Amino acid sequence: MSSIQVRPATLRDAKAIAEVHVAAWQDAYKGLLPDATLDALSVQKRQAFWREAIDLCEPQVMVAHIDNELMGFVGFDRSRDKGTPSTTGEIWALYANPVHWDKGVGLALWDAARDGLQEEGCTKVTLWTYLRNERALRFFELAGFKRDMGSTKTTEVSGTRLEELRLQRSLV
Repeated sequence: MSSIQVRPATLRDAKAIAEVHVAAWQDAYKGLLPDATLDALSVQKRQAFWREAIDLCEPQVMVAHIDNELMGFVGFDRSRDKGTPSTTGEIWALYANPVHWDKGVGLALWDAARDGLQEEGCTKVTLWTYLRNERALRFFELAGFKRDMGSTKTTEVSGTRLEELRLQRSLV
């Protein structure tokens, strides 16, 4: 069996990234968001977003693949949170196609993002996830992230209010 490879995303990856993004949302957020919201997710809209992100390198986007089959992606850059030092990075997005969950894709992507953030001089990394997203919380806590309990905020997604929690960890 081939091993998971991680490389920088190219514009040609935008559609596959969008497909993974939509599939992961539809599976991971079932029960958190209304079915109608998940059913209405658009690969085309996500593709446009990811094409622009890849083109502008904001965030930096890496993809995981085996034999050119895209399995997942990660977007990372400096923290978008106000008041954070320039040495704080952020995982903007990390998703694997649900058919590849529990196969090491997330870990390979996290390793690549961690290395990229360290190369950029980041000494700390944060991310935001939904408080009820047990799979993501478990994954990131196993990767050494800790909950920033004072950070909880409420966001609205298609009329549904969800609690988000910031996680953080040192990179040094």
